[in-house]
Amino acid sequence: MILAGVLLKLGGYGLMRVLFFMPDYSVNYNYFWIGLSLYGSFIVGCLCICQVDIKSLIAYSSVAHIGLVLCGIFSINIWGLCGSLVLIIGHGLCSSGLFCLANIIYERVGRRRFIVNRGLIVFIPSLSLFWFILRANNIASPISLNLLVNDYVSFLDWEFLSFVRCNMTMTFLFD
Repeated sequence: MILAGVLLKLGGYGLMRVLFFMPDYSVNYNYFWIGLSLYGSFIVGCLCICQVDIKSLIAYSSVAHIGLVLCGIFSINIWGLCGSLVLIIGHGLCSSGLFCLANIIYERVGRRRFIVNRGLIVFIPSLSLFWFILRANNIASPISLNLLVNDYVSFLDWEFLSFVRCNMTMTFLFD
């Protein structure tokens, strides 16, 4: 919970602050870092599909979100920076809540695998409600901050390579 809720977000905010001290470096290499972070987010999103452990899925999802934060930061654009800041806040709340719920399930059941925890809605319906709310916010449902961030990041100026748009769309779908 500490890693997903605090440390990754502090790293993103620190990167925002440091890039203002090195404008030449950030302008010269930003396309490379944007492409690398989108590629990494896509690969991690593909890894999320085959996860069988609850905590691993939440952790990989958090890493994919940080890739989108990097895209917004290295865009050197007010839309990207605002979107990254909102994603840092929104995902920090969602991922911490998801890790807390995963820990509650682990304390009750003793296992973290999805196959073992099927049918938990029968025994703990209120916990299932919180799972639904936090997971829907994590995948950018219409009432969450993450949907706003996807709009912010998609409004960026991506004229340098056409495959970046395809990769960004796939990242949003697998995220």
